[in-house]
Amino acid sequence: MSEQTIKTSACDIAVTSSSGDGAPVLFVHGNSSCKEVFRNQLHGDIGKTWRCIAMDLPGHGRSADARDPDQTYNMPGYADVALEVMSALGHEKFAMFGWSLGGHIGIEMLDRSDRLTGLMISGSPPVGKEPDALAVGFKPSEHMHLAGQRDFSEAEVDAYARATCGINAPFEEFLREAVARTDGRARELMLGKFAAGYGCNQRDVATHSKVPLAIVNGGGEPFVNNDFVASLDYDNLWEDTVHILPGIGHAPFWEAPDQFDPHLRRFLASVG
Repeated sequence: MSEQTIKTSACDIAVTSSSGDGAPVLFVHGNSSCKEVFRNQLHGDIGKTWRCIAMDLPGHGRSADARDPDQTYNMPGYADVALEVMSALGHEKFAMFGWSLGGHIGIEMLDRSDRLTGLMISGSPPVGKEPDALAVGFKPSEHMHLAGQRDFSEAEVDAYARATCGINAPFEEFLREAVARTDGRARELMLGKFAAGYGCNQRDVATHSKVPLAIVNGGGEPFVNNDFVASLDYDNLWEDTVHILPGIGHAPFWEAPDQFDPHLRRFLASVG
């Protein structure tokens, strides 16, 4: 494993790379999380086979806060930073796994660049731009309102960390620390602009993707409407199905890597 800091136009970005020398794969985490959530994949057989690169988004983890929050804390802003990071690392073409917010960023990257060889998303419903788009793609839940809330109490930090990683998933202190560290403007600006339709039409980009789009969701998703995700007519859906892991929550790669990782391995082998 190697750790480094990449200077980008938005801010300094913290990056971890695995030891594998296979094709590069970018991992992008969810709202108020950090790159360490991909530990099982980067430290396991996947990381030993492929060149796995996990980044902390601006305002998250060990990355710096954005110099211009309004420009950076949104889907297009995050997508541009991710592309800049991969350019700095010398990877012109790469696959990507995006979780939750990271999956939405990946869809935005598909719209902005032809550099992705394939995209896997989890917990990221590809919604359109209709006024009720978020209400259709996401479920109402006890903790959903926190996704766009700027300031958290200590209790809200703990509640959000536990809900997003999965109520039955292993819980470690770094998950709570990641939520507490996140620049609250990142939550507020990102969700506000997403709800207002800023960025691409994610439903159209996902359904008409020119590269394989893999979807692997937990069957016990507390936030995502899996029926909506499965109802869309995809042109290039990997293995022609939305994969559902029964009983697993919002972060299947963290909660149940033994069930999730075989899907990721097959996907990376197919797009490598």
